[in-house]
Amino acid sequence: MRKPYALLLTLVLPLLLPLSPLWPAAPSYAADNGSWSVFPVASELSRRPYFYVTADPGTTIRDKIVVTNKTTKPLKFRLYAADAYNTARDGGFAVRTVKEKQHGVGAWAKPAKSRVTVPARGSVTVPFTLRVPERAEPGDHPGALVALDERIDTGGDALAFGVQQAVGARLYLRVSGPTVPALAVEKVRIRHDQPLVPGTGDSTATISYTLHNTGNVTLNPRVELRAEGLFGRTLLARDLASIPSELLPGQRVHLSERWRGAPQLDWGDVTLTASAKDTRESASVSFFALPWLVAVVLAAGAVGAGVTIKVRRRHRVRP
Repeated sequence: MRKPYALLLTLVLPLLLPLSPLWPAAPSYAADNGSWSVFPVASELSRRPYFYVTADPGTTIRDKIVVTNKTTKPLKFRLYAADAYNTARDGGFAVRTVKEKQHGVGAWAKPAKSRVTVPARGSVTVPFTLRVPERAEPGDHPGALVALDERIDTGGDALAFGVQQAVGARLYLRVSGPTVPALAVEKVRIRHDQPLVPGTGDSTATISYTLHNTGNVTLNPRVELRAEGLFGRTLLARDLASIPSELLPGQRVHLSERWRGAPQLDWGDVTLTASAKDTRESASVSFFALPWLVAVVLAAGAVGAGVTIKVRRRHRVRP
């Protein structure tokens, strides 16, 4: 019986941000998990943090990756190219596994070797070829070149789930042609957590929504949250922090935001406005905040009034 296993993929690659002392001690140009790293071969001018390629349809690009072994024993790796996507939960940058179907960079890029052995404390340089199809759609096609350790680590527990580790160097491909930045905010919902008795506890609300890149280029989105109560009073206005730094083309990310101190009794609207370069979109949802005790009293009163009306009508009909 085969044991189930999970793929642990490390994509530790710097964004276009200034260096920080909080960054790991590993070279800033390498994707590194402490045991091995994967990075683009250094150019004559500088080391590259990732592959960034602009190409016309039908173009063939040739480049090289370097796989470095930091351990005291030889390591064997499976090399492959993979498409990138945003994880639905938090929007993190992730790539397809070697067994998944690849459609973009994962299908177009091929390392010269599918398997390599890297000596202890050594490095291996592997060429790869990226062939952009004649009918490739314009825009961004993100992916990665991955070095996968095919060993399954169970941590010594025969009943535990196994883990495969991989390190990938990001590859950003932009196919020449019209670029369409577009962003949408979808499925905005609000849920209140009200105290039983008004004024006896904190009221919070959870606002959930979907951020959708409907264009063909990678976006660096910002999201502003605004809540207005009865008569247009501003209840909340802030920029959200828990959003993906990169939203890849065609990707959806499901996010939520806690609103502490939400009104216990009010009626209004919550609006989310997402923006990125050359695109801006908003979506709203109405809310009616009502404490549980008040809601129960009103419901009981409505039921009682309904019963009284029915009884009176029956008495009128009988004579």
